[in-house]
Amino acid sequence: MMNEKTKYLLIEMRLYQWIKNFFIFLPLVFGQKLFDAPALIKTTAAFIIFSFAASAMYLINDINDLESDKKHPRRRLRPLASGKVTTAQAKVLAYVLMVFAVFSSFILDRNICGIILIYIALNYIYTKLLNRVVIVDVFCVGAFFYLRILAGSFSSDVILSNWIILCTTLLALFLAFTKRLYDLKAAEGSKVVYKKYREVFLERMISIIAASIVISYALYTMDQQTMHRLGTQHMFYTIPFVCYGLFRYLYLIDEPDYTGDPTVTLVQDRKMQINLLLWVLLTVGIIYFKL
Repeated sequence: MMNEKTKYLLIEMRLYQWIKNFFIFLPLVFGQKLFDAPALIKTTAAFIIFSFAASAMYLINDINDLESDKKHPRRRLRPLASGKVTTAQAKVLAYVLMVFAVFSSFILDRNICGIILIYIALNYIYTKLLNRVVIVDVFCVGAFFYLRILAGSFSSDVILSNWIILCTTLLALFLAFTKRLYDLKAAEGSKVVYKKYREVFLERMISIIAASIVISYALYTMDQQTMHRLGTQHMFYTIPFVCYGLFRYLYLIDEPDYTGDPTVTLVQDRKMQINLLLWVLLTVGIIYFKL
């Protein structure tokens, strides 16, 4: 039976955030290699490795933000901030996960190992410095997602469309700005960077980026190269699901029980889950079965 300390360490690793690492599978899906066994196995391995690296960086980030997290209405409940996990225990686990991620990625693919090292280095710089610089902190979040799909590109041996890279990066910026808006409204004595933002600016950025995502995705689905590469003209049928997902999320961020965490929102909101599932099924159906 799992003891209390192990339980709290697993919670501190934020396993639910591994959902973000499913972006690694985008090149596999859109590169028409979803049913290619070697590519699928390698991409799954890259997903697991990246997830351990991400958990290591979450631990290091929480150690660095320990004092501000203790004053935050939600983050003060995390095992480290609440004292259920010690700083020493969190550091040991972080370094073990980091070493495992680097070593296993080196065995899997040296290009993926390079991406893991860049991800760790950028995360460390972000934690120590860049997360206090307005706008730059949000662009760092976009870079983290780009590194995920780049790892997926190497693991599946697929050159991903620039449109998908653009859409993914814009989505990351959208989620980061909505999180900043939540923290600006909710956090007393939290991170310094949140106090530097203005609510009207964040709302403006969220609106601009949401519109940019819809336009970019629509242009991708109707691009001649996309239709030629995928062998279908029907990807535009997936546009309503992208629109609904964005509109639903914009609706949820104004709800009283919104947590500020997009992953938690996805896990808790049934309509978002159904919409995402339908988008995945329709996308796979169109690309692989030419619906």
